Amino acid sequence: MLPANCRQSPLSRGTGQGNARGCALAYKMIAERDNAKYSFARESRLLIVAKAKVWASEGWRVVITDQDGKAYAPPEFDQLLAA
Repeated sequence: MLPANCRQSPLSRGTGQGNARGCALAYKMIAERDNAKYSFARESRLLIVAKAKVWASEGWRVVITDQDGKAYAPPEFDQLLAA
């Protein structure tokens, strides 16, 4: 009988400072609601904005920060896409 993980090694959890290739991720999203807080980082502006719009539509307080440290609230997400 095979073990439950089929002999796969667990995914490593990095420091959150980059991706698998070692590059710094350009966009970070933080979503907060009640006592919960989640953060995500992506290289793609399109993917981070899409994720942020979904979370905001579900009632989360969402902010995206770009590589320069500028923060974008939901009304400014389209502005981030146009950059």
